[in-house]
Amino acid sequence: MSSAALARIGADIGGTFTDVVLETAAQRYSTKVLTTYDAPERALLEGVQILLAEAGLQPADVGLIVHGTTLATNALIERRGVKTAMLTTDGFRDVLDMGSESRFDQYDITMEKPPVLVPRKLRISVPERIAADGAELQPLDEQAVRSAAASFAAEGVESIAVAFLHSYANPAHEQRAAQILREALPEVMVSLSSEVSPEMREYERFTTTAANAYVQPLVANYLRRLENKITALGFNCPLFLMLSSGGLTTVDIAARFPVRLVESGPAGGALFAASIAAERNIQHMLALDVGGTTAKICYIDDGRPQSSQVFEVARVHRFRKGSGLPLRIPVVEMVEIGAGGGSIASVDGAGRWQVGPHSAGSEPGPACYGRGGTKPTVTDADLALGRIDPAAFAGGSLALDLQACDKALLSLPGMSGADAPTRALGISEIVDEAMTSAARVHAVELGLSLEGRTLVAFGGCAPLHAARIAEKLGIDEVVIPRSAGVGSAVGFLRAPIAYEIARSKHQRLDQLDLAAVNALLQSMADDARQIVDAGAAGQPRQERRLAFARYCGQGYELPIELPTRDLLADDAGLLIARFEEAYRQQYGGFLVKLPIEILSWRVSVSTVTAAPQALAEPATQRLATPAGYRAVRDPASGNIQDFAIHHRERLSPGDLIQGPALVIERETTSVISPSFDARIDRHGYIVLRRRGTAAEQGALHE
Repeated sequence: MSSAALARIGADIGGTFTDVVLETAAQRYSTKVLTTYDAPERALLEGVQILLAEAGLQPADVGLIVHGTTLATNALIERRGVKTAMLTTDGFRDVLDMGSESRFDQYDITMEKPPVLVPRKLRISVPERIAADGAELQPLDEQAVRSAAASFAAEGVESIAVAFLHSYANPAHEQRAAQILREALPEVMVSLSSEVSPEMREYERFTTTAANAYVQPLVANYLRRLENKITALGFNCPLFLMLSSGGLTTVDIAARFPVRLVESGPAGGALFAASIAAERNIQHMLALDVGGTTAKICYIDDGRPQSSQVFEVARVHRFRKGSGLPLRIPVVEMVEIGAGGGSIASVDGAGRWQVGPHSAGSEPGPACYGRGGTKPTVTDADLALGRIDPAAFAGGSLALDLQACDKALLSLPGMSGADAPTRALGISEIVDEAMTSAARVHAVELGLSLEGRTLVAFGGCAPLHAARIAEKLGIDEVVIPRSAGVGSAVGFLRAPIAYEIARSKHQRLDQLDLAAVNALLQSMADDARQIVDAGAAGQPRQERRLAFARYCGQGYELPIELPTRDLLADDAGLLIARFEEAYRQQYGGFLVKLPIEILSWRVSVSTVTAAPQALAEPATQRLATPAGYRAVRDPASGNIQDFAIHHRERLSPGDLIQGPALVIERETTSVISPSFDARIDRHGYIVLRRRGTAAEQGALHE
């Protein structure tokens, strides 16, 4: 195979399934393999071998592997990181315990905060002090650092976080402390807050650095192990890692900053959805990614996912905002709830049914997997309702156990005398309402509207529930793309090689120090380019610059776009206008007399990705012939109806499908409810249109 036609592989390790995609110039192959928790790379390599055999290729025919992993996330959630210590400034030893002094539940007197990653006895403070402007107030006591190193050695510490006050303004003390620690403890990894998260707000900076140190040895060892196994199998191609921000990076950078991998899978899904928005010219999209463990909801406007600078991980109340550890890293903005295919149905303290947040995962998995699971899950409910063909699940590689499914559903307390399908209907409605509610709340938090949006559904479970969620949200159009069941892995192959750098430097717009700001932005751009060039030397690049501004005295900032050049004196008016527009969009109005200040600056550099290919719409449309019918209980009416069965690989652009119907494919099943009809568009995507709407009428003229 020529170098221009080398295949590419994307692999996403999730909580239940490991999704692997192989793309050639002519075809896409995909598979889902149950995740192997003891050695995550085993399932990944198994999936790769399956696809190579299916495509008739050898490892030498592969030109790129892109990987997203939950290893860092799971280690933080399950507290399975290494023994970690922290070195900090005198007087700031207890920042991790004190936090921001906010409460995520004002009225719960027994409220539990997330346990800290570094116990107090392993947090040592040393004399040193840097001022907020970067001036040295007190020299670093190097002997105190050496003494701390001896204490860490005695405790058997494997990783150290160094987090000094105001090191974002001047990292000299942290850098010298790291040099001393590495000399004394050459086998111990060291993370510096001035490198991991060089921004003000010490609690978030300290927790982010501690999290990076906590997982760094695990992730670095895993990545090196994976790299060696890939090489041993005969692969001679780059291995890139997916970042939470939606870009790719090298193994070396991922091993240094593993905290940036925590949302890598969902970020791939957001990129997948954004590429669909560009292909179909969708201006306002709601992306729904539902896998085996969680549901992720992301809003995409003008082809760009919403982004954020802070992400919470390891929540005590798993999906409750404010109850987790804040990580100050660039991430794709989304809301995540425990509503996946493996989410377990149970009864709460008030005797009410609830679904999630706990999941059956892949071991043992839902009861219908026949692997020892006994608790009812969303997948069991979908099977009992008739939505899933038990012989065709996961391409027929996993035969489902109907008896175990019914037994699990009937074991759920409540609804005395109700049969398994009726209980399944209750579970399905609860989980659909949870996703619907999350989408509404997230829209309000972002100041966005659901009106006129297209719902794009992917992940193994989303196509089963998308039509019902659209009904609840009042959305008239749903798109289910090709390879929907492995959407995040496909998204990895759409990602640019990219890196984003943040720095804090306080500036008022009416007193802007242009020379200092321009020097800072240029330094950040140079650093980001150097990292991108490590994996993409010679490729065209693009740059984006942002400032995070607020009215003086406020507590939160809004991002505003900066020109990708040196700022000029006349640009102050431009920045004020952009801030006021962002403020008006977020809050509905703005103040006019308060000065505006900028706290942080961000620069991202990325390779330029190819624009989506424009395809002509099918010239003719025809009614698709069903392969058969299956009795399915419709949740909107509660009635059992005959749903037409279609096999996706037999459908072609221009085919029309009348609802109700099921479209079965290897990784998922798409449910077309009685209120929708569907067509196959020019890209091979299933496009559902609600009957009697303008969207449905417009479909005939595309």
